[in-house]
Amino acid sequence: MSAERPANHGLSRHGLRGDYTGVRPDYTVEQDPSRYTADQHDRWRRLYARQIDRVPGRACEEYVRALGALDYEAGIPRFDDVNRKLARATGWQLVAVPGLVPDLVFFEHLANRRFPVTFWLREEAEFDYIVEPDVFHDFFGHVPMLFDPVFADYMQAYGRGGLKAEGLAALPWLARLYWYTVEFGLIRTPAGLRSYGAGILSSPGEIDHAVRSPAPRRVRFDLRRVMRSRYRIDAFQETYFVVDGFGQLFDATAPDFTPLYRELAVLPELSADAAPGEDVLVPLA
Repeated sequence: MSAERPANHGLSRHGLRGDYTGVRPDYTVEQDPSRYTADQHDRWRRLYARQIDRVPGRACEEYVRALGALDYEAGIPRFDDVNRKLARATGWQLVAVPGLVPDLVFFEHLANRRFPVTFWLREEAEFDYIVEPDVFHDFFGHVPMLFDPVFADYMQAYGRGGLKAEGLAALPWLARLYWYTVEFGLIRTPAGLRSYGAGILSSPGEIDHAVRSPAPRRVRFDLRRVMRSRYRIDAFQETYFVVDGFGQLFDATAPDFTPLYRELAVLPELSADAAPGEDVLVPLA
């Protein structure tokens, strides 16, 4: 088939990669664990060893609990092994893809409790930083959160909302919601601010920047504020949005967004470093 290239709603000069030849109509492929080399498994183990040391005191308890039950340290996981555990926990399944997929394809997968996971691993030269998602980012960052029932339901609700948005020119707004929650979300806990966003949890530098650095702005989650806010995909975030619980995300996604899209269409967009006066800031302590 002639595959449609996925949309990139962020700001970046980097061209995203991925081999989309031979994908199925839903953009899935076979993982084929035999394709991974000994060097790739070694690179995975080193990535895992570095990142697991940064999790305590920075990741939310739901993530920590799920990650501890997964056997990730030995090498690149097999999708089918994880799927057996995930199906029992929340009814989700992982499907292998060559990289980012078109918006509506992505929404269709999420709406049916399927999470697309990139099958390839970054090169050695990208060990410290990679722009596009690879199998380490997806497994270490995203998959543990799919074991939490409330967050898993939010992801499905987000997918269904995306399907409803077809034809409403609303995809950039939905992309911002995903970016600032699923990828770069923070949650307030009795122990302090913690991360649940995959982009933070899989990053050796941003995991400290997000929850410990005084530099970024941490803003109380507000759906309109999030959807108006642009973002960059190739730098640490300048603004993070903080929820009080995952139920807040699910409740925010439940209503029909059609009236909200009409409202957003006449509101000005906000830059990634915007500091409007109505923001409610969340302190580090």
